[in-house]
Amino acid sequence: MPFGLSTDAWLVLAIFMLVYTGMMLGGLPRLMLDRTGVALLGAIAIIGLREMTPEEAARAVHLPTMLLLFSFMVISAQMRLGGFYSAVTRRIAALRVGPMGLLATVIFVAGALSAVFSNDIVCLAVAPLLAEACLRRRLDPVPYLLALACASNIGSAATLIGNPQNMLIGEVLKLSFAGYAREALLPVGLSLLALWAVLARPVHRGVLLVDPEANQLAAMTVEAPRFDAWQTFKGLFVALGLVAVFLFTDWPRDVAALVAAGFLLLSRRFHSSRVMGLVDWELLILFMGLFVVNHALQDTGLVQRALDGLAAKGLHFSEPGVLFGATLVLSNLVSNVPAVMLLLPAAEGPQAGATLALVSTLAGNLLIVGSIANIIVVDAARKCGITIDWKTHARVGVPVTLLTLGITAGWLVRQTS
Repeated sequence: MPFGLSTDAWLVLAIFMLVYTGMMLGGLPRLMLDRTGVALLGAIAIIGLREMTPEEAARAVHLPTMLLLFSFMVISAQMRLGGFYSAVTRRIAALRVGPMGLLATVIFVAGALSAVFSNDIVCLAVAPLLAEACLRRRLDPVPYLLALACASNIGSAATLIGNPQNMLIGEVLKLSFAGYAREALLPVGLSLLALWAVLARPVHRGVLLVDPEANQLAAMTVEAPRFDAWQTFKGLFVALGLVAVFLFTDWPRDVAALVAAGFLLLSRRFHSSRVMGLVDWELLILFMGLFVVNHALQDTGLVQRALDGLAAKGLHFSEPGVLFGATLVLSNLVSNVPAVMLLLPAAEGPQAGATLALVSTLAGNLLIVGSIANIIVVDAARKCGITIDWKTHARVGVPVTLLTLGITAGWLVRQTS
């Protein structure tokens, strides 16, 4: 066989290439498939062609990551049903501050919430209400919506539970929750300040809408769950309790989070079907499919051969600079979760986890398709009659990404010196 590969290895490589082409394109041409569908079909092909048995495929799925991800989806669902996000957004909108103060508040709150809760859920719950609030105050909503998307991405990099890829990195590499937070806090804080600086000028120049009545949302109220103080307190108590457990105990994070999710499901008000209906099952399936496809490729030995070949040319993924660049490029080609899965087997060295987590997350601000949070905000804006196209996003996303990655690179260099 060419290059000394067996037929099975070629089959696995072909499936892998097809799946990651789908990750890059967001689907496959002429087929009604998104990234989740492509990953699922890739895993089915691996099993159907007998490259892995169903039992081997099940073992390829990293269960601690899946449990942690599912559990925090349940916690986020609790907060959403309790009206927490809508109450926070309306409280922000009612603040008697100017446009610059409102921008700073949106960035700080979105970043802080995303460090503990899912950044995607934060954007999904907050975006329509934030757009409504801006229009009612006769403010151009676009800079504030972009602030929400970018700040949620940046803030989620602060902890190992802020987004799915950080959960995966933390669980696979067995990173300390407190240790990572200490490393990430300063670059994340400076990155949020950089975001405010980038958006300050357009906010200052575009304070008033030319015709606020032209948008139908200006005269209507966005539907949102009613605020339930007890359910919100219950969710906050569990979430903050989990953070304390992660910081001060050695209880496995996946087990602690699963117990917490089970406690929230014991409710007399929210039926479990309502909570489960807000769980992002597609993301869980995406993870499972990619775990199977990536594991099948590793079993062929091709990954190790590729790493050895790159090492022979002087490219060692144990070097922070090489890992930094590879994470940045791949995160914008195939999105951050698939990129992290691809790079994790090569991640070595004391700064590997922090590099992967920070760079893969911050790189998501570059383009609209760089993160699900961006897509959620743009879609919510469209439903409200507000257009955020690629060019509009890039005017903010490109400089923010360059600045935040520069801050992160400087911080990582200082940590290793």
